Amino acid sequence: MVNYKHLHYFLAVAREGGIARASERLNLTPQTISGQLRLLEENLGVNLFNRVGRNLELTETGRLVLSYADEIFSLGGELEEVLHQLPEGRPRLFRVGVVDVLPKSIAHRILKPALQMPEPVRMICREASLDVLLAELAVHHLDLVLADRPIPPTVSTRGFSHKLGECAVSFFATEKLEKKLKGNFPRCLDGAPLLLPSSGTQLRSGIDQWLDKHRLHQRLIAEFDDSALMKAFGQEGSGIFIAPAAIEAEVEWQHEVTAIGRVDEIKEYFYAISVERRILHPVVSAVMETAREMLFASE
Repeated sequence: MVNYKHLHYFLAVAREGGIARASERLNLTPQTISGQLRLLEENLGVNLFNRVGRNLELTETGRLVLSYADEIFSLGGELEEVLHQLPEGRPRLFRVGVVDVLPKSIAHRILKPALQMPEPVRMICREASLDVLLAELAVHHLDLVLADRPIPPTVSTRGFSHKLGECAVSFFATEKLEKKLKGNFPRCLDGAPLLLPSSGTQLRSGIDQWLDKHRLHQRLIAEFDDSALMKAFGQEGSGIFIAPAAIEAEVEWQHEVTAIGRVDEIKEYFYAISVERRILHPVVSAVMETAREMLFASE
């Protein structure tokens, strides 16, 4: 088992770049720190540093250990911060992961009720791929994951997928680009410049199938993981882009574009993934209930 005192000394040496500077910061003798480091290396069975002149440089294994040590002591500091707040002023912690392909406007609407609770809430949002967020959820680093699909059958993470809703998608273009299009929607998309979500996503598969069904030639300009970046390029006229129909008016106003058509056959799906089948966390419960009753009520 790792001795956390040894790990603390290791972290100080790694950050200071040497035993002498670490001993000054920790107010300990260099011999003490050197001995503790040696014990840690013996316990782990690896070398953590290479000596370069008078300095110490992390080995590849040392860099791996440092990444874990940073996270361990960061979480410890967070725990200490939470526990030392006065009970009446202590906010409830709500840690949520947002899949990087999820439209940020939708994520904002879903999460907004978390900061409107009667009691104070401290929300921590992380953005990453679904696989990464599910791994954090599995070890209880997150209370909830917002995603565009349920837990894939190939993933062994234990969790429960709660469908929040679904909505159609709309296609958007700048006024200048719209004037160049030929014919009515959807024929006007044939050969038109398109900005689409990245391949491999459920949404992109639906778009590709719909375009093929209507025999519309794709003139693909760019693909994006980040829907906000896709909208930014769409706003400057680089191509036609898509967004959930539930935020059609917002997209038109914010990005100065026009919705040129809505497709009910293409759906965007929204899921909340938790480790609980029955939601007990009050903030998670409020977020899910509001999303189902308000955000997707008209879809």
